[in-house]
Amino acid sequence: MKYFTKFLIILIFLSSNVNSYSAENIEYLKTDWSFKGLFGKFDRGALQRGYQVYTEVCASCHSMKYLSYRNLAEKGGPEFSEAQAKVIAASFEVTDGPNADGEMFKRPGKLSDKFVMPYENVEAATAANGGAYPPDMSVLIKARSGGADYIYSLLQGYDEPPAGITLDEGVYYNKYMYGNKIKMASPLSEGIVEYSDGTETSIEQMSKDVTTFLMWTAEPHLESRHQMGFKAIVYLIILTILVYFSMKKIWSRIETEV
Repeated sequence: MKYFTKFLIILIFLSSNVNSYSAENIEYLKTDWSFKGLFGKFDRGALQRGYQVYTEVCASCHSMKYLSYRNLAEKGGPEFSEAQAKVIAASFEVTDGPNADGEMFKRPGKLSDKFVMPYENVEAATAANGGAYPPDMSVLIKARSGGADYIYSLLQGYDEPPAGITLDEGVYYNKYMYGNKIKMASPLSEGIVEYSDGTETSIEQMSKDVTTFLMWTAEPHLESRHQMGFKAIVYLIILTILVYFSMKKIWSRIETEV
């Protein structure tokens, strides 16, 4: 009887925690990422659309503290023209100073400025979001297990909670979130942004675009790294061939003993 009681306690414990691990075991949504593989490159259109989704949807809560506006015009990224990047930077107000009177002042952003933060400090961000701190998105993909697939899936994983699961006020169910509970409401909805290139603004498309942008912010030198890796492989192949023929020529001069 004692062992049966222990077994029941363990069974109840495991059943109560099954939902906590479900997001870790579930298979993420899959899509074709242009940046995957040895010859992977970023889709410039997706990067520019992803920046638009970040600016119009995500930037009100999530910061990008490691990114400067000049990065938007650099090779390997969204590759906006310098003029476009200047217009983007100037559309934001940056706190600068102090001036000659010892006071801080506002001015239009410049290419050298970091992305404007949505909140003045961590405490302000936490207070404005019900006690949950919106993480900085600069290297978010690298900080999450599953990387791009996880972020892509999370943005599309909002659903009604299954029977038996109750959620506190301000908490939402997401089947790809660790523990299945998230304090961020679904950020994307059909047509929430309007792409200038005419691309359809479905949740799936916006999820893919903003995830591509976040991949670039986390790995801005991905393309050059892929190119370097390819050159290294070609170099090693050529070196191996040369060594092989050199050794063959050297050993051809040595007579084998009968």
